[in-house]
Amino acid sequence: MNHLTVGQRSPLSNLAIDDTAPITLKFIRQSPIEMDISCFALDAAGKLINDDYMVFYNQPTSPCGQIKLTHYESQPTVSKGIQAEFEVNLSKLATNIDSLFFVLSADTPLNQIQSLEIGIWQQSQKVQAEYQAADFAQQQASMLMQLYRKSGVWRVSNVAQGFNGGLAAIVQHFGGDVEESSPQAAAVTAAPVKAKPSLEKVMLDKAPKLVNLAKKATISLEKRQLQQLTAKVALVLDASGSMNRQYKKGRVQEVVNRILPLAVSFDDDQALDCWAFARDPQYLGEIGLSNYDGFIDNAHGGWRKWALGPRINNEAEVMKAVTEFYQKDGLDVPIYVLFISDGGVNDNRGITRVMTEAAKLPIFWQFVGLGGRGYGILKKLDDMEGRVIDNCDFFELDDLDDISEEALYENMLEEFPMWLKEAKQLGIVTGGN
Repeated sequence: MNHLTVGQRSPLSNLAIDDTAPITLKFIRQSPIEMDISCFALDAAGKLINDDYMVFYNQPTSPCGQIKLTHYESQPTVSKGIQAEFEVNLSKLATNIDSLFFVLSADTPLNQIQSLEIGIWQQSQKVQAEYQAADFAQQQASMLMQLYRKSGVWRVSNVAQGFNGGLAAIVQHFGGDVEESSPQAAAVTAAPVKAKPSLEKVMLDKAPKLVNLAKKATISLEKRQLQQLTAKVALVLDASGSMNRQYKKGRVQEVVNRILPLAVSFDDDQALDCWAFARDPQYLGEIGLSNYDGFIDNAHGGWRKWALGPRINNEAEVMKAVTEFYQKDGLDVPIYVLFISDGGVNDNRGITRVMTEAAKLPIFWQFVGLGGRGYGILKKLDDMEGRVIDNCDFFELDDLDDISEEALYENMLEEFPMWLKEAKQLGIVTGGN
């Protein structure tokens, strides 16, 4: 049997679970307070398919009949007992159902619960997740476990993310209706969204040399419905000694040129924040349409003069600097970080620690290996345990000339929309439209 720790995620197949056959989720609790367990079926945007797809004690079967609450006990208990059993047939769910969220809620703080266990069964028990009072804090709701599709594969994530406001707030968060008489119902006023100007038009007016890049970026943005997203963009550049060839050949300046259209599309200021790092990190300032051309050779005296200490790798320190910068800035919108490295990564423990803490924040990290080797932990972050959400992706290139601009944008944006959707579901991202 597999034990699923908080923050851990895995394909069901890695847990000896066949997603073409029904599975049962059993919730066993010991609790002096009444608590509810519900299942929300969500679409690709993280919204409830409709109100009939919230499966709970008062609505025990989804309209499709593939999500069933087959057993339920709501009363408190002094000893351990089964509170709920859900039977799910993932392979027969409609294609518009992208994930199932199992949510715990109560009218009082959840930290009064003595213990809770979730078991996933298929003939025998395959998975177990355990929680204690300390895992629930003062919130009245917790997003416990998620079954979700990723690249066509069903996976499970032990989220255990507290949520303020109780069940009514979660229903609203997922786009469901809450009766106005509910004391927990929050007033929601939808402000009109002003459409952004065309990216191609902005570039034509302010940076005509980048118009072709803007056209190709727009295709990827529209495909993923990101053209109206408000977000911040950051660029982190490896400036260790082994990167000298990439700087001399203009490859790093080309990275600046290619990411700028994303920043112009996402950011209200039409600019991105830039860092370089070797042993030490240095914030190089904003890159915008007025200063992007020649930025690498001009900013702070040019790349050879950047104050980075010895030109050796220290990824963890610059990751920490980026995280702290945006924490001070307010974290009011999602942040997309493009992180360029040619390898030589050595502080796996430090990187793991920073990325685990950063997973709680609205920051997505897209790592790109450029013309190097020895990428270490960067290649393994996608399945790293202990994070509340998968907050990064990695791909590598021998040379920028080896990939078309269209393919580069496809790679750069491949996992960002999936992270954005899940981060919104968890309440990590609250702004950005």
